[in-house]
Amino acid sequence: MAREAYITGIGMSEVGVRLTRSALGLTMDAILEAVADAGLTLSQIDGVSTYPGKMQSFLGFSPIGVDEVIEVCGLKTRWHTGAAEATAQLGAIADAAAAVKAGQARHVICFRTVYEAAAMARPEEFPPLERRKDVTGNSQWVSPFGAFSAACWTAQFAMRQMKRHGMTREQLAQVALNDHRNAALNPRAMVKEPLTLEKYMEARMISSPFCLYDCDRFTDGSTVVIVSASDALDEVSSVPVRIVASAGSVERYSWDQADYASAYPTGRDLWRNTDYTKDDVDVVQLYDGFAFQPITWLEGLGFCEVGEGHKFIEGGTRIALDGELPMNTGGGQLGWGRLHGFGFAYEGVVQLRGAGGARQVKGDPKVAVATSGGGPMAAALLLARD
Repeated sequence: MAREAYITGIGMSEVGVRLTRSALGLTMDAILEAVADAGLTLSQIDGVSTYPGKMQSFLGFSPIGVDEVIEVCGLKTRWHTGAAEATAQLGAIADAAAAVKAGQARHVICFRTVYEAAAMARPEEFPPLERRKDVTGNSQWVSPFGAFSAACWTAQFAMRQMKRHGMTREQLAQVALNDHRNAALNPRAMVKEPLTLEKYMEARMISSPFCLYDCDRFTDGSTVVIVSASDALDEVSSVPVRIVASAGSVERYSWDQADYASAYPTGRDLWRNTDYTKDDVDVVQLYDGFAFQPITWLEGLGFCEVGEGHKFIEGGTRIALDGELPMNTGGGQLGWGRLHGFGFAYEGVVQLRGAGGARQVKGDPKVAVATSGGGPMAAALLLARD
């Protein structure tokens, strides 16, 4: 029988702003929770995967690498990887799935640790990015225009949606309103109460048309997903969730930038890699570093036509917990915290296991989509409970 890949364990550390627990401590909290959730021991782990790997020049963004996890956990690994030059964050989980299918590992820890809020509060320990007189790499296409922040160039795509397709701020607001409403039902989320449209509309602008509530915030926390081979499921005690398919792409944002961001080709490719269709999906966890990104994913995945995403979410009823396509049920990054993509895989598993508590989608959901990125790079996973 051909091997399949399953998510068998999920774990998450405390999520907050300016936490005093170390980045490695948060990572270990999430790892131990995920291992216990799967019913495994550390001695059974033989693979580790992360995105983007430890970044010495930007430690707040990625403070922990694969080598540290292997060392501290005392792992004997046969396969590991960690790199920034990849499709996007969830590509680390797709890589792990490929590894277990190929027989290179049986149980792989996939982790993403962020420490940006704590790092900003302690610059002596976590030096900020050095300002240079010259720019290289991708920064050469954005820094000269004062657009280093992704808020700037993502806002341009959102503004085109307004000018070309008639999106309004009231429609865009439904992403943040939905996230905050769901986060208020999630005891692990940072946001504790719903957001009103009036408060949203009165918020200060960040990069038009994005206001404060359209942008995620720097967060400290770690998220872990354990990917296991199908022929190793007899070693786990949890409800496994199969990784049915994955897809990813990178779209240049240099001088020959793409007309549409990478969520669109990635969304199309996801369905080419499976017999499932969009009509089989019960719940979606769509990357929302900025509120416009879930709209691009809805269009890219084919849940609506290109240019119609804002109409799909108008009023918020379709994407609500009791709607036809519940979205970002844990609160997304705007409500739960900037877990940088991995939170969506985590929440997809929670929903398919029926473990969402007050935020659980009704009707026994069996198929979920989780995505990350969606600008110059993107990755998507299709998850199913067999």
